[in-house]
Amino acid sequence: MVAARSRQDTLTKPPGSLGRLEKLSIQLAGIQGKPIPQIRHKAVITMAGDHGVVAEGVGNWPQEVTAQMVYNFLRGGAGINVIARQAGARIIVVDMGVATELEPDSRLLSRKVALGTQNMCLGPAMTNEQVVEAVETGIEVVTAEVAKGLDIVGTGDMGIGNTTASSAICAVMTGKSVAEVTGRGTGITDEQLAHKVEVITRALEVNHPDSAQPLDVLAKVGGFEIGGLVGVMLAAAAHRIPVVIDGFISGAAALIATALSPGLKDFLIAAHVSAETGHKILLRHLGLKPLLNLGMRLGEGTGAALGIFLAEVAARVLAEMSTFTEAGVSERG
Repeated sequence: MVAARSRQDTLTKPPGSLGRLEKLSIQLAGIQGKPIPQIRHKAVITMAGDHGVVAEGVGNWPQEVTAQMVYNFLRGGAGINVIARQAGARIIVVDMGVATELEPDSRLLSRKVALGTQNMCLGPAMTNEQVVEAVETGIEVVTAEVAKGLDIVGTGDMGIGNTTASSAICAVMTGKSVAEVTGRGTGITDEQLAHKVEVITRALEVNHPDSAQPLDVLAKVGGFEIGGLVGVMLAAAAHRIPVVIDGFISGAAALIATALSPGLKDFLIAAHVSAETGHKILLRHLGLKPLLNLGMRLGEGTGAALGIFLAEVAARVLAEMSTFTEAGVSERG
């Protein structure tokens, strides 16, 4: 990082004039352990899972949309497909726990832990064994991608009801009230939002998740795709690969992952701050400053793909921009 910072200060520009891009290139150098980091092999891992809490009527969309959107990912027609193509990133779609049996497809990684989680208002969403399986699956997926070549990874999600689970995780791990961290998800009314807050409050009262035990929190109010993303983050950091996290659901996974391994924070890049109420609180708790603020709240890894593009730009500027000496440009007095 010292070497990267030194080179940044000799490039043909006033020091600091590229702002966050300069800091990002230095962070990438530290993560990769290279004075001039390289980003060629890029991937977004989008994990899908269903949530039993949808039985409480917390949103507008039927649960079958999760499976339908997975098929849309595989066909290349979703928002993440468009943005990832532009960023030059491959997409890995993983069925972590969609509530229906999906048709076999060579483009789909079937790692289903179960047919959706249980209703967290009635008890734990997952068993302890399922939590471990979900996290280990994320680790295995990244390990397989590293073997193919991987310089940076983005995290994405799909799952009707997952903002409810993420709000519960966020409330427990940040210590904020449920009302403070709960947003409108896919666009619910004021009345529906009040009901969503009541549902999450009830789930916390039933389960008593312990913030000092992050896997306990994940088991009681989390989701299979969130657990999988925890494993993705842990494995990527272990391989010195930068992790670009997407929105609120990826952020909830980051709360669990960094509680398990505090040093992981240095490997995380917050792509953007979403329109979800709790996301800003979550990022502040993690000490992460988002690269973008576009009012996005789609998920899927769309924001992460944009963040990957910016990370590649930052690395290329450091590597390819001429120094004052190389360009024969006079430095400031």
